[in-house]
Amino acid sequence: MDKCHGKSVGILDKFREECGLFGIVSSEEDAAHLTFLGLHSLQHRGQESTGIAVEREGSINMHKDMGLVTEVFTDEVLDELRGGKALGHVRYSTTGSSLIVNAQPLVIRSYRGSMALAHNGNLVNSHELRRKLEAEGSIFHSSLDTEVVAHLLARSGHDNLEEALLASIKHIKGAYSILILANGRLYGLRDPHGFRPLILGQVHGDYALASESCAFHLAGGHAVREIEPGEMVVLEEGSIRSEQFAQPEKKRFCIFEYIYFARPDSTFGSRNVHLIRRKMGRQLAREFPVEGDIVIPVPDSGISAAQGYADELSLPFEFGLIKNKYVGRTFILPRQSLRDLKVKLKLSPVRELIQGKRVILIDDSIVRGTTSRLIVNMVRESGAREVHLGVSSPPVINSCYYGLDTTKRQELIASQRDVEGVAQHIGADSLSYLSLKGLHQVFENEDSYCDACFSGSYPVIGMVGKDILEEGY
Repeated sequence: MDKCHGKSVGILDKFREECGLFGIVSSEEDAAHLTFLGLHSLQHRGQESTGIAVEREGSINMHKDMGLVTEVFTDEVLDELRGGKALGHVRYSTTGSSLIVNAQPLVIRSYRGSMALAHNGNLVNSHELRRKLEAEGSIFHSSLDTEVVAHLLARSGHDNLEEALLASIKHIKGAYSILILANGRLYGLRDPHGFRPLILGQVHGDYALASESCAFHLAGGHAVREIEPGEMVVLEEGSIRSEQFAQPEKKRFCIFEYIYFARPDSTFGSRNVHLIRRKMGRQLAREFPVEGDIVIPVPDSGISAAQGYADELSLPFEFGLIKNKYVGRTFILPRQSLRDLKVKLKLSPVRELIQGKRVILIDDSIVRGTTSRLIVNMVRESGAREVHLGVSSPPVINSCYYGLDTTKRQELIASQRDVEGVAQHIGADSLSYLSLKGLHQVFENEDSYCDACFSGSYPVIGMVGKDILEEGY
């Protein structure tokens, strides 16, 4: 199962998004360079490994490695990846699977020719499919859901790749956006519930696909529309074709894309991420107005909500916590006392703004509470008279198995303690969460989002889901 996330990657106490995808069919042989720009814009979605596959004259050339996009792809590497059709991937991984074999894209070669695959999401029936395929003789080399799809394609009885793809996709359940590069075409598929994002765009007149609209901007392009749930698009040079491969189900787009994962300049449908986060902050202020002297965001994803909170209550907004943007990839330190220093490597308080003040910290979410506790303590040590924490989303009380960091439920602090208990644990004078009702009001009560981590209402239950619900994950 490839949830593409990591508990040991990064220092913030957050769910980890699974992956970022970018693919393009270009009229020039610069597809790798354009894909590099797209992946650079999606770096926030995965910082552990990255890869780009390029098709030229029927053969696929690929480069992938552990590290950031700018570390893995030098000018020399990109110059070697010549061709007009490319797909790329950035990834987080599960603890214990931080291996190059699990980096994407995957390239497979069969009698149909070479193809490259990249996947964003989590298949809830991947264990069942894997066991069945292994019993039939398939040999797996990684722990990726993507490889399950590859084996389904390889074992399909259809000679035509597109027919094989449409037949294979019927066997998988869960959350997925998939890109496949083969035979001069780029295929993009999105699951029938639309859990994970997939956006169609144009770059210099050429069609491209990406996880977020921001991926097109750096390359000089723009978003066109979202790929619909259950839709497959086929990109060829100068043309695009669409087919509905599955009946769309009730749309269940992951609401955490707005809360935390996506970049503020990205837009899904007609909703800009920054503006939605600001509305969340305003709603939180209406529900739980706190008497304070200053509103400080926990950067980066808390910034927009903090602006909304401060605006609603007419309080001063200040960057009292400065994020060090040059930390780079984080590392594992041997002692807890040293591991705690990683937060200080990432965030630095501005004592002159904080000292003697009643500080209202605004963050987007709390998962385990470990980092929140360190940040509250940091602000208090900087001379704050009071420290109040506002969270612009409801309490995370359930695990997610649609592609996010599926923490055991027992590790989710809000599932084990009430609000007062969490506040006491993290050392805050008060703690307030946005209510689930308030979150729905932000989205004008539109019932098209997955909020299972808050509500416990799981749209798709497979084998993994049963394990989670029965074993307390």
